[in-house]
Amino acid sequence: MIVLGFGPGLTPAFPSPPVNAQEPSEVITQEAGIRTPAGRSLRITPLVGEGDLVAQGAPVACLRDAPQVQLVAPMPGRVARISLQPGRKLSEIVLFREEGGDVMRHDVADTSTRASLRKLVQAAGVWPWLQRRPFGGMPPADENPAAIVVMAMDTRPFAPDPRQALAGRETALLRGLQALATLSDGPVFVCQTDGAPLIGPDRASDKLRIVKAPSRHPQGAAGFQVHALAPATIETPVWDIHAEDVAALGELLDTGIVPMTRLVRLAGKGLRESLSIRTQPGADLRELTLRIANPGAHRLISGSPLDGHEAHWLGPRHRQVTVLPRPPKGKPPHWFVSALTRSGLPRPVIPTAALTQAFGAALPAVALVRALSSGDDEMAMKLGALSLLEDDIALVDYVLGGEAHLATLLRGMLDRVQTEFAP
Repeated sequence: MIVLGFGPGLTPAFPSPPVNAQEPSEVITQEAGIRTPAGRSLRITPLVGEGDLVAQGAPVACLRDAPQVQLVAPMPGRVARISLQPGRKLSEIVLFREEGGDVMRHDVADTSTRASLRKLVQAAGVWPWLQRRPFGGMPPADENPAAIVVMAMDTRPFAPDPRQALAGRETALLRGLQALATLSDGPVFVCQTDGAPLIGPDRASDKLRIVKAPSRHPQGAAGFQVHALAPATIETPVWDIHAEDVAALGELLDTGIVPMTRLVRLAGKGLRESLSIRTQPGADLRELTLRIANPGAHRLISGSPLDGHEAHWLGPRHRQVTVLPRPPKGKPPHWFVSALTRSGLPRPVIPTAALTQAFGAALPAVALVRALSSGDDEMAMKLGALSLLEDDIALVDYVLGGEAHLATLLRGMLDRVQTEFAP
């Protein structure tokens, strides 16, 4: 087993009430929505119709260009609405919960080969939990990664502790890691903060490696771990996945049933108290926060205050819900006042120690910002931008006061590179 340690970072502070120390309770909302991650699109074929009853874990849609990759129901329910955008792109599939509904069980008798394991993972709805670098989104159905990075740490503000989510699931985690090793051509890195290794030395193999990293952000962002351990390139893609999802994969291989709840933290200035709960992907954020929100208008954010977005449903990979007071609408300033106080050109990026730390001191901050700002895609690729996604550099935008919009510039660069260079 290889143990590595590297990298500094920052600890951004946001106001929030203290966390309730009670054990997380299970909260399954009465409605749930199946959506694609923000900024992405999926062309799908619905496998159910409005009004149909579906079991938990049953397929409700598949990808049009890869029918073996399926999206599944996060709870037993009735299909209330299927909304598609032009081009058969998924907008949302809304389910109403059905008490006492069925749970789908998969055949796990033969998962010893890469082909049979891949078939199970795609049919059971686990494939969308994987995230590909470069470019983001789930991996192509037939792709073999050069490495897989398992995130058993999360340094975002208000993030739940993955160790709490993995408590008592060590055997399932190990089995899931062994399955990932079967799917990967290279090593499987398990990234964690200091403490006892999540996998004992007697269980390690040449392909399974433990990585210890500091507890400051952005060390818990998968992109910086990918850049440090196995930099992604167009020819050598790398996957990342949350450790709790790996444990769920291990339980699927053991029982044939996919666990559909995850540990989620509810926090933010707009709440009376912060809670840790277990709920399903796509949970209704309004129902989750109804009884603990302060009076007044709020912004319901799926994700952290750094990289989250306003939403109705809990995002497919999110494990945080942030509630912030909605600022009152003010009268817009006169155009002449705006012209005098705001320049038409973007503000310059001033090199500071905070900017370097926001990149985890792992990437050349000023050079990368300059490459993204000027549209120098080849230089950005050389500097390591292919390992990053928008969420990874949200702290950089925060440090720069939200004026640089680097996350948007990074997405534009990735889209151009994918169009011009990717096969």
